[in-house]
Amino acid sequence: MAVSNPSPALLAAAVQPLQPVQPAEMPQRACRWQACAVPLACVALLALAGPWWSDYLSGLVVKTMILAIFALSLQLLVGGTGLVSLGHAAFMGLGAYAAVLSAGNEGGSLPAMLGWALLASGGYALLVGLLSLRTRGIYFIMVTLAFAQMAYFVVHDTGIGGGSDGIYLMARPALGAIDMEIPRVQYYVVLAALVLVYAFLAGLRQSRFGAALAGIRVNEQRMRAAGFTTYGYKLAAFVLAGMLAGVAGFLLAVRDAVVNPELLSWHHSGEVLLMVILGGLGSLRGAVLGTVAFIALKEVLSTHAIVGPMADHWQLSLGLAIIVLVALLPKGLMGLIGLAGLARQRAGVHNEVHHKEAGHG
Repeated sequence: MAVSNPSPALLAAAVQPLQPVQPAEMPQRACRWQACAVPLACVALLALAGPWWSDYLSGLVVKTMILAIFALSLQLLVGGTGLVSLGHAAFMGLGAYAAVLSAGNEGGSLPAMLGWALLASGGYALLVGLLSLRTRGIYFIMVTLAFAQMAYFVVHDTGIGGGSDGIYLMARPALGAIDMEIPRVQYYVVLAALVLVYAFLAGLRQSRFGAALAGIRVNEQRMRAAGFTTYGYKLAAFVLAGMLAGVAGFLLAVRDAVVNPELLSWHHSGEVLLMVILGGLGSLRGAVLGTVAFIALKEVLSTHAIVGPMADHWQLSLGLAIIVLVALLPKGLMGLIGLAGLARQRAGVHNEVHHKEAGHG
């Protein structure tokens, strides 16, 4: 996985023309403040609200945070590198299986289970990436789907992963005072994992590596002409995304204490892709927001007390809702937030002009 290391001047020359223009709806300083303040406020709110959730809401929030980590891992590929994968669930599922298998009948330690999850998901991502990244476009999508289905049938049709019934985690792991058998501990461990993954990806985007990925997304040929080994960068991003998906798989296995082949199924890859698109491509906040919106829609449309008999056909309602949202918001929910900011800025400019005219009058 050799990655060339061009000079900083060459990197700036190659990437700077490719960087997307900052949104016109808000000054750059305000964008940076919001990019930090909003996630921090959400984390603080989740941390403070943890003890007050009911068991049902706490479980739902934990599931949403795990899926947000899964969506962030795919955002690195789709929004960060321009690689649309339809087999991303394989890495999450293999990470979950590796964690449970490593625990055995006596249970395993938290670091060991996480390490095996990272090794399994990252190893398979390396294998898939070495072959699939030699293709492009629809061919890349189909190759990733084929590899994911291959992994699915390996755990479904063999005794390695318990067949179609899956396997159970006999005892949840612990590390000192961190006992994953306690739901409240699970909640804060998952919240901490989400914060760390988000912060890591935010820092990665500001690095030279992240700038190179942005350049590859916009114009790979120009990056090659500038001396970048784009294949190496894409492979590194692919493996990293697979390992982050493995983290989500590990947390999901610990939460549910059971894994089954459905975790690797193609429809999970499709769902996480919808979360990323719904939130807005290229935005970390969009990946998290899209996950929350997708889970919320799913819960609302499948609840009889809210939608009545239509809850029996929630898949149809969810599909229609996603189609409408994507058609009306081509830039996702983050695009809607951008429009609101633009409206506020225009209103501020109008008021300022009005006051100046009134003063001259």
